[in-house]
Amino acid sequence: MGQKSSQFSAEELNDYQDLTYFTKKEVLIAHEKFKSLAPEKVGHNKNAKLALNKVLKLPELAANPFGERMCQVFSSSQDGDCTFEDFLDMMSVFSSMAPADVKAEHVFRIFDFDGDDMLGVGDIKKVIQCLIGEQNVFNDNDLKRLVHKIFEEVDFDDDGALSFSEFEHVTDMCPDFVKSVYIFYCIINACLFLQDHWF
Repeated sequence: MGQKSSQFSAEELNDYQDLTYFTKKEVLIAHEKFKSLAPEKVGHNKNAKLALNKVLKLPELAANPFGERMCQVFSSSQDGDCTFEDFLDMMSVFSSMAPADVKAEHVFRIFDFDGDDMLGVGDIKKVIQCLIGEQNVFNDNDLKRLVHKIFEEVDFDDDGALSFSEFEHVTDMCPDFVKSVYIFYCIINACLFLQDHWF
């Protein structure tokens, strides 16, 4: 019994290493994770595309309130279904080796639900709904006030939407941003704490 052979050539591994923040060994580990989601499919075809519901079985994505949205953003078909290359890009961007500005750019895209290159009121509402999930404690009026408060804090040009530069400015002020995509979580908690003063 020899060492398990890779589905990738040395050239492919070199390319993946050059195009991601991973070493060749980490690329192979990521492929094993991807393959574990559908071994019968990926084991025979390294270019297999997995359906969104399969990809979301990965524990790191299943536990993330933005897991589905992350898959949609990184999916080459934009429907959440992922090839290994889509999956590898996603894992690479959110790895510890990726720079904070790269993470910020992709989190902005994840939060930009309508794809207009701005974070508008609708986008921020969806971000909040993803963060609070099932335990939604806001009625519509409370949600509007919360969104208004967030824009008061971070919409520096008062145009009713966050540009990437405004978003990046906020992420630069958050040293833990590298470890988390919950950029508005602290703002929401602060607003909840102060709600008696503005609700």
